[in-house]
Amino acid sequence: MIPCAKPKEQYQSYRDDINSAIQRVLDSGWYILGEEVIQFEKEFAQFNAVSNAMGVGSGTEALHIALRALDIGQGDEVITTAHTAVATASAIDLAGAKPVFVDIEPNYFTIDAKLIKKAITPKTKAIIPVHIYGQPCDMDTILEIARRYDLKVIEDCAQAHGATYKGKRVGSMGDIGCFSFYPTKNLGAIGDGGALVTHDSHLADKIRLLREYGWKERYISSEEGWNSRLDEIQAAILRVKLKSLDEDNISRQQHAHEYKNFLKDLPLELPVVRIDGSHVYHLYVVKTDERDKLKVHLQDHDIITTIQYPVPIHRQKYYQEIVGEISLPITEQAAEIILSLPMYPELTTAEISQTIDAIKGYYGG
Repeated sequence: MIPCAKPKEQYQSYRDDINSAIQRVLDSGWYILGEEVIQFEKEFAQFNAVSNAMGVGSGTEALHIALRALDIGQGDEVITTAHTAVATASAIDLAGAKPVFVDIEPNYFTIDAKLIKKAITPKTKAIIPVHIYGQPCDMDTILEIARRYDLKVIEDCAQAHGATYKGKRVGSMGDIGCFSFYPTKNLGAIGDGGALVTHDSHLADKIRLLREYGWKERYISSEEGWNSRLDEIQAAILRVKLKSLDEDNISRQQHAHEYKNFLKDLPLELPVVRIDGSHVYHLYVVKTDERDKLKVHLQDHDIITTIQYPVPIHRQKYYQEIVGEISLPITEQAAEIILSLPMYPELTTAEISQTIDAIKGYYGG
């Protein structure tokens, strides 16, 4: 059986180092916001070429805290995409703001920056571009719109650790970048975890208060705050994996190159990489009008595929009640024809060949 993602394989790749890191934490006796988190935050900030990184409990909480750190809440609107994990919209809702969805670019699946201006109202306070599947957004256009209309930019980097746009790491271009360390991510923990990155030291200080009860001194809340802390064991694991993140992303890119070479002549639409961007292939997503039949065929051949995402957020019951009936034709079409093929660094040549042969077999090749 070839799964779509296999986090256990990555654990096996770094087993000795991860086990040693976990034991180091257990032996230390300090399990929350200790030296492992401090060191991971320094290393993650350096990796992303920013001044500050702050570990939190999950990617959703990273987005929520980013919004609250920027004083975005009740009555405000935040422009984003409906073609993303529901966490993006959930964080906006959790902050008390309203998500405003615009359509995506057909080639890249990312938010169509040309449509953002039309969605801006006096209530608009921020834009959340999502670097979906590992593909960076059109950040130049987004940042120019933000400057012109005095909007904040929160980059959702949950699927794009290590990707670049014009030589800059995703997360380093907006006001705040937000990451998830869910186990299947390009940089995944063995449990939940997240982080925020920013160049702004004042924002960083505020984020640190928000993640731990607003404490400037222990047990005394001087500011608004909650409990969203990256634990020491996850930080230690992430430190191990961060050292090889670029290498693992290169493996993903090599797998994508193999898929492209052998599938390019089939009636499939393959991923397109944005000019001046580097795609890190959190997911390898193809488009086909025969998506459901192909999915069943591959499953019959012991190849598991997934659909990210089968129902756009604006079509889900809860969010329909918030945003009403809106039409996002490119997003809606994508949901009907996308399919994610197996993609993780440890995929073997034999597994890729088996997947390719099964797809060719479906099309009679």
